Amino acid sequence: MTTKNREGIEVYSLKIDSKITSRFAHNVITSRVVNRGLRSSEAHFEVELPKTAFITNFTMTINGVKYTAEVKEKAAAQKQYQEAVSRGETTGLVKASGRKTEIFTVSVNVAPTKKVLFELIYEELLQRKLGKYEMVIKVKPMQLVNHFQIDAHIFEPKGIAFLNANATFLTTDLENALVKNITGTKAHVSFKPTLDQQRKCPTCDETLLHGDFILQYDVNRDLSSGDIQIVNGYFVHHFAPTSLPTMPKNVVFVIDRSFSMRGLKFKQMKVALFRILEDMDANDHFTIIIFDSTVETWRASFVQATAENVLQAKKYIRYLQLGAETNINDSLLRAVTLLDTAHKQKQLSEKSVSMIILLTDGDPNVGEKNPAKIQINVKNAIKERYSLYCLGFGFDVDYNFLEKMALGNGGVARLIYADSDAALQLQGFYEEVANPLLLDVELLYLENAISELTEATFRQFYGGSEIVVAGKISDNNLDVFMVEIRAQTANGNLSIEGNVNISEAESILEHQKYIFGDFTERLWGYLTIQQLLKQSVSAASGEKTILKDRALELSMKYNFVTPLTSMVVTKPEEDQACRILMADKATGRANIQTVQSGRVASRQIGLRASAGNMPGSRIRKPGTIRPTHPKYLYSLGKLIAQALVMEESPERAAYPVISVDGDPHFIIPLQKQQDAACFNFAGKPGLILNLVNDPFTDIQVNGQLIGDKKTENNQKITTYFGKFGLENRKINLRISVTTEVITIFYNKDKTIIPWSTTATVMNERFTISIMKERNLTLVMGDDATFVIVLHRVWKYHPLHRDFLGFYTLDSHRLSNMTHGLLGQFYHGIDAKVYNIHSGSDPQKPEATMIVKGLKLSVTRGWQKDYRLDSKLGANISCWFVHNNGKGFIDGMHTDYLAFSLFDSAML
Repeated sequence: MTTKNREGIEVYSLKIDSKITSRFAHNVITSRVVNRGLRSSEAHFEVELPKTAFITNFTMTINGVKYTAEVKEKAAAQKQYQEAVSRGETTGLVKASGRKTEIFTVSVNVAPTKKVLFELIYEELLQRKLGKYEMVIKVKPMQLVNHFQIDAHIFEPKGIAFLNANATFLTTDLENALVKNITGTKAHVSFKPTLDQQRKCPTCDETLLHGDFILQYDVNRDLSSGDIQIVNGYFVHHFAPTSLPTMPKNVVFVIDRSFSMRGLKFKQMKVALFRILEDMDANDHFTIIIFDSTVETWRASFVQATAENVLQAKKYIRYLQLGAETNINDSLLRAVTLLDTAHKQKQLSEKSVSMIILLTDGDPNVGEKNPAKIQINVKNAIKERYSLYCLGFGFDVDYNFLEKMALGNGGVARLIYADSDAALQLQGFYEEVANPLLLDVELLYLENAISELTEATFRQFYGGSEIVVAGKISDNNLDVFMVEIRAQTANGNLSIEGNVNISEAESILEHQKYIFGDFTERLWGYLTIQQLLKQSVSAASGEKTILKDRALELSMKYNFVTPLTSMVVTKPEEDQACRILMADKATGRANIQTVQSGRVASRQIGLRASAGNMPGSRIRKPGTIRPTHPKYLYSLGKLIAQALVMEESPERAAYPVISVDGDPHFIIPLQKQQDAACFNFAGKPGLILNLVNDPFTDIQVNGQLIGDKKTENNQKITTYFGKFGLENRKINLRISVTTEVITIFYNKDKTIIPWSTTATVMNERFTISIMKERNLTLVMGDDATFVIVLHRVWKYHPLHRDFLGFYTLDSHRLSNMTHGLLGQFYHGIDAKVYNIHSGSDPQKPEATMIVKGLKLSVTRGWQKDYRLDSKLGANISCWFVHNNGKGFIDGMHTDYLAFSLFDSAML
């Protein structure tokens, strides 16, 4: 949970209560806030949830009145949202996603001395990976909290084998606040730090609580039929046998070496493969297929994973070179052919597991290019004999294509995030499938006594994981619950029978205080919905509709926020209007919603949160706003957008930032001198200037000049920036900004948003926040934050036109290779001003500036910073460099001309 609050807002209580019964977690988060300020201020409530969790309820208690959210079918929720907008009521969307989490956030305006209680409930089935269950609670209160507490109660009828409780922020002093107790089948973990324990230092007001609170545990198990719980006619069956020999693996690594894999991705892929090959068992067999526009096989047949063969494979990988395009179809069919041949020739054991692991970062663009046809080709070739695992590298990969292909062939797809730990992500995935213990697993229950069964047949079972099956006992007269498990092991066939007395099983759970109601039924609903949605990915259109209809029905019944439902809460504002808040389950590509003239337009690209002026809010200095992590960008973009339009005096301008505005004048801070330099650019309308170009991050900004409608008395025409092109080639993002519209090109999507709109477009790698008729804020991950200010003039003005200004709020992650008229100054400039003396104008002293080994004559002057007020602006004192900045900028001003808005090449 995170709290990002305005001045005067205090979080005085923050509690997390977790009840885990048979791996099913029911979490309740309550936050109590009070406004101790003298005016109304905004309180934020934000929770990071696992992507596998479902929100089940949310309430706000304001001035003693409770407002409870409703879970509705998505279309119905959308209609209510649109109707609220059309009535002019304030609205907000409150959902976003990150790498492994989704973020629920809501904000309300709180009057002085008033209190608000937030309560969020979510549920998730803890998945067993690498021999343990793990629950992660994100702890980020952002301030000291008088009553902070985490309570976790665990009940496992089989007994708890071990329990670890830790936190990434834990210090020696904080360890004293962590209490852990285990008594057979029960465990209790409590974390209740005092205010002094929370402090970074004895006199600090900053908190240590910032990171992950992690619970890990496992249950006692043996080679039996597993663990079965029964409550109110529903059962859940956990099966994860031990003491079984590992089955040999036959792995085809299908590796993309197309040009788009260049740079760090290609190096990380090689590092990951080195580690994976080193971890292979000597009884395993493998081969490697490399593809770009062509397909190349390392060995014509499988080789055993001996030390010598692994060494030869590593040498082959080490010297791999990048190729051209991407031929996914032929490479996968080649992998199937290799497996077919090896099995036909008896090179591989019948008691072994065969799999194909595809790693790619691109879309198919050579050979068969149609994703649907590739999926059909691969499925027809595999014929349910092998598992296909698809690993998509980076944010611009067509993940839906890979997921559908993997799920249709007994595997899974994973998105490998292009971060510094990408090699560990790849290795971590392989470890999950490295130890197959069972093949062709079937869990058989009494046919006429059990109904509505979740998935009960599995192609493989891997060591460290767990099989979970749930269902309904339809025979009310059944006394004994029976199950038979059939599978193949490395040594032969396995058959296990188990039975449970139903009344005894129910009595075990009946009086447990840790139990939250009908948990087996809710777990069955949770698991059924997850599986229906998974099946719908690869289903035909008719079947897909049936699956989604059933998933929607269960989502509504159990009040789950799923990809098919939305959560809506309506509350009155101070002016007696209503505010509609709507939360959606993120699906990788969430909704963008735009409020425009009382209507809502929607399409699939990102996430939108309406942002408006909050009465009584105080401004943050724009020059100090800095993004932290992509998970927080949705609210950061909103915060920046709000900060830029708050009603503050223009004379209270922050320290200047690198910018260009007006006709056009450039402002460059001189940080060491706590001063600024400025220069103008004399160019003709239509010229395109390169402002920022970083070849390392692939971020570029160009701007095009426009001129006045006409000139008077033969004066020189005045020019301004009328269009900007912002590009991040690494994530395939282009943004064109004119004085009329903002056009966003992201992958294959094109979205046009007029300036008459307040909107925020969300993605895991960027956020675009648009304040109606005022400004646009673009946050590109941790790399850069830019603001474009819109200047409106009277539309009947005889001379002037609307124009734009460009401001850099954060560029610290751009490389030292960054250049351009603005970019060359992102890492500072060493300039010294001396010999200050009176000039021809007494109001404008003159001086000498030493910069880049040159002595330049400069004049003291004033330029405008329009970040806070796009009409009046704020005066910025600076040393004016004459002759288009000659000597101050690298080269000549004409060296920065470009061919087009999205072209780095110079004229």
